[in-house]
Amino acid sequence: MKTTFLALATVLALGFTSCKDNASSEVDTKKAETASASDSQQQKYPKLVFNDMVHDFGTINEGDVVEHDFTFKNEGDAPLIITNARASCGCTVPEYPKNKTIAPGDEGKMTIRFNSSGRPNQQMKSIRVSSNTEKGQETLRIKAFVTPKNKNAGSPVK
Repeated sequence: MKTTFLALATVLALGFTSCKDNASSEVDTKKAETASASDSQQQKYPKLVFNDMVHDFGTINEGDVVEHDFTFKNEGDAPLIITNARASCGCTVPEYPKNKTIAPGDEGKMTIRFNSSGRPNQQMKSIRVSSNTEKGQETLRIKAFVTPKNKNAGSPVK
């Protein structure tokens, strides 16, 4: 009885082992076919390239509202769509072609407006631009030195 059981266990073990080898080689073949198919269909992305990433307004007076146009180009192989542009502060407002298609080779602009009211001294603000590029995001920066208003103007000298 023990011999019969041992012989049966050996046959079953060989059967499972041989099936497993065939299955793994079949899976490897399928993986290779899938990989070669995806390599042949390389993903094409737009490429968002700004002429400059930082703009310095220099020295401005507190209360001034200044703006700068960041120009960009789609240097990729697919249409570019800017889905969002968000500033780090409410004093900075981006204006951009939201959800409009920009064809490969075409240019566009993003206007950044900065209100210096209540923002004396050195200022640096960032604008995060989200798009359908491979990277997904770019960061623009503006900076300025804001000369504070003279708070004692008009008051008598003591």
